[in-house]
Amino acid sequence: MLNENIRFLKKSFRFRRLFNAVKVYISYYISLITKNAIYWGSPPVVMIEPTNICNLQCPLCPSGNGTLKRKKGYMDLKVFKKIIDNIEKTAFMVVLWNQGEPYLNKDFSKMVKYASDKGLFTLVSTNGNIDYKAEEIINSGLDSMIVSLDGTTQETYNKYRINGKLDKVLEGVKKIVAAKKKLNKSNPLLRWQFLVMKHNEHEIEKIKQLSKEYEVDNLELKSVQIYSKEDVHKFLPENTKYRRYKVNGDNFELKFGIKNRCRRIWTNAVVNWDGEVAICCFDKDGEYKVGNVMDTGLNQLWKNNKIMKIRNQILEDRKQIPICRNCLEGVKIKLEERKV
Repeated sequence: MLNENIRFLKKSFRFRRLFNAVKVYISYYISLITKNAIYWGSPPVVMIEPTNICNLQCPLCPSGNGTLKRKKGYMDLKVFKKIIDNIEKTAFMVVLWNQGEPYLNKDFSKMVKYASDKGLFTLVSTNGNIDYKAEEIINSGLDSMIVSLDGTTQETYNKYRINGKLDKVLEGVKKIVAAKKKLNKSNPLLRWQFLVMKHNEHEIEKIKQLSKEYEVDNLELKSVQIYSKEDVHKFLPENTKYRRYKVNGDNFELKFGIKNRCRRIWTNAVVNWDGEVAICCFDKDGEYKVGNVMDTGLNQLWKNNKIMKIRNQILEDRKQIPICRNCLEGVKIKLEERKV
């Protein structure tokens, strides 16, 4: 992560952005102390959803398992540019995913380049089942790429990444590494992400070895999120150190409890493919209406009365908000991270 942090600072540091981030964090900590939400500044990090459509059918993902309720589609490049133009002076980073596979949007590399040319650090997460144009990815200025790979054999991999092809993921990584060498570029930093589950925990040592062979920059082991008692027995690994939950029979709860706080609703804005702003990435169906960036700028929406009301609810009793009860805020989800 050291190389990524250095690249982040070189790419995105501006005094105005730093001043904005300081204001946001000060307002957050004052809100925690006073138990009354205030908001100064604009979001330093913005998550933008290029699409909520996916080419896989992962059983714990709303896009993949068909339970996502909101309309599906692709973000228009004009909408994306409008967002970037609104945030470029105050934000450090754009996180280019939410639900869906970003590279299914035909304009995705254009989106990356537009944000990158504005000095924003660009981060994407992909399932790797894409026919990558490796040199186009590098020339887009993409800074960091998370590639989800949860198995070292096709049989193991396909138990969760349904319809996915392990060989295709590995070939894509190989192409990007080769293109980086050819073009003498260090970007994007490649991060393999391994969701530790019951059916693949025996392959952890093998994935460490494989990550070295394929010359990725980082390997991240991540705990899996579950939703039902059936998921407890089907997906949670036997080794409890790889779980984010305490389990009692069929019941489960987050190991570290639910505190009345949420840094992300101060620092990380989320915009879905249709321009609708969500209170966070856990608002998968867009149940909490904030507004649309095509009507009002994101920086203004991120401090309107609707989202301030949610912030105050969080400070008072976060458990009363259904999507917060299984939330990652404050939970260690990256179990292990290492430079390869």
